[in-house]
This record gives sequence, structure tokens and C-alpha cells, in this order.
Amino acid sequence: MQSLRSRSWIALLIFFIAVPLIGCGRLARHEDAKASKPARPTIVFMTDFGTANDAVAICRAVIIGIVPDVRIMDITHQVTPFSIEEGARFLAGVTPYYPPGTVFLVVVDPGVGTSRKAVIVKSKKGQFFVLPDNGLMTPVADRDDIEGAHEITNPAWMIGDKVSSTFHGRDIFSPAAAHLAAGEDWTQAGPEVKELVRLNPDVATVDQKGITGKVIGLDDPFGSLITNIQGEDFKKLGYILGQRVTVTIDKKPFTFPYVKTFMDVPIGQPLLYIDSRGRVGFALNERDFSKAYKISPPVPVLIPRKGE
Repeated sequence: MQSLRSRSWIALLIFFIAVPLIGCGRLARHEDAKASKPARPTIVFMTDFGTANDAVAICRAVIIGIVPDVRIMDITHQVTPFSIEEGARFLAGVTPYYPPGTVFLVVVDPGVGTSRKAVIVKSKKGQFFVLPDNGLMTPVADRDDIEGAHEITNPAWMIGDKVSSTFHGRDIFSPAAAHLAAGEDWTQAGPEVKELVRLNPDVATVDQKGITGKVIGLDDPFGSLITNIQGEDFKKLGYILGQRVTVTIDKKPFTFPYVKTFMDVPIGQPLLYIDSRGRVGFALNERDFSKAYKISPPVPVLIPRKGE
């Protein structure tokens, strides 16, 4: 009897020791499986197509037909129609937050169907860009540098032999992005491109009198004005937080308090601030500055030095 009880206690002890170890083994195998599972390919998509038609949905369908497990994320499809400069600015703003290997699909293409090239570009950060060669890459190329570029001429990287003259987003750019996301060799898309088309964006100028720049966009849907004036340049003019600054926008004078954020002024009141990208901005707290003062980019801006 005593022997039976001893054997029972031994069996129970083994049970309590073994069960956690089995659980740990299962957990370890689960973690190993997670570690060995390849990451889903990611395509980050931006166009000026808008959302009132089927163009974006068609491009997505083409991509999924080639690489079904792809993850498609959107920057926006509300780029101001034909505005290469705005598309380039949005692209440069987003790319730092994505890892190497990300495929950026960008279709802002007023030259569709002409001799402009459709290209794949690889940055030295290891990111890929599928887009028209019309200057969209300029800010990213200036910041991250370019490893290389290839024109998309290989029919196997397109929708087929029925490429339209007006919808290269569907017929060329989307399938090329999908082949990239599937892990295919990007150099097989077509011949190397030695030099990309560049934008020549307006740059604010600083002199003894102050800074001359431009309103280059709107922070929609809020209607705040985005300028090409860098915050660091503005701070050299001598103003400190809380002071008032008289600015000329589109040849009209405005006086703003220089503050950190919108609620530093009463609702409906104007302000000058440094935005999240480090640029000078103008806004109305909880109101639309652009609509209130009927200002649409591009328009000139002049900020004088303090005391001028």
C-alpha cells in the first residue's frame, strides 16, 4: 500500500513538472514559427485619382491578382490633380516612416501616354518607387540618394499587350509594383535609367530685410497655409514665442502672434507657428484660413526681420 502511494506521488510530481515544460516547448515552437514566417509585402499607394470613380479599386484588383497576400496601404488619393510638386512633397513626408523593402506606388501623371518614362527607382535606404519619371522622386532622391533606376518596358511586368494610352496606373504601374512585392528582380523590368527628371521647387530666400517665400499648399481639411519657409530660418529673424509678426501674404498685410500651437490663441483667431515638418505655417484656430481670407497657393510671402 505504501509503495502504491509513493508511486502515485511520483507520478503526480512528474505531471506537474512535465505540463509546464510541454507548454514552454509549444510556446518556443510558436515563437520560432513567428520568427521564421516572412513578413507580408507592403505597397504604399498614392494618386490624384480621387475617390469618386473606380480607378483606385481597379488598380488594387490588378495588384491582388498578381500577389494575393500583399498589404496595400494608402497615403492619399486626393493629391491636387496634376500637381507633381504636391505629390512629391507628400511622398517625401511619408517615406521615413516605412522600412527598407517597402514598395511605393505613386501615380500623379499629367504626361500619361507621352514619351515620359515609367520607372522603378531604388533608394539607398532600400525602398522601391514605381512612378512616372516626372520629378516625383526629387525630394526623396535629394534626401536619401538613389541606388539605381530602371524603365518599365518588359511586357511581363505590365498588364499584358493591351496597354492603354490614358490609364498607366492600371496597365503599367500597378502590375510592376505587384511584381516587386512578389520578390521578383526589379532590374528585369527594363533598361537602366541613368538620370531622372528633376523638379526645380521654389526655395525661400533670406536677405538682410527678411525672408521671401511662398505658400506651397494647404493643410486640408483645415485650410491652414503651408509655406516653403523653414522654421530655423524664421527663428534667425529675431522673433521669440509670444511676439507679434507682421507678414505680407499675396501682397496683403497680416499680423500674427508667433505661438507653439493652435489653442495658444482664442478660437477664430490667427496664428503663426512652426508645423510638424519644420516649416512656417499660418492658421486660424478651429477655422479655415484659406477660405476666410480667400488665399489659395501658390502665393508669395514676405516675413521681415524683427525691427524692419
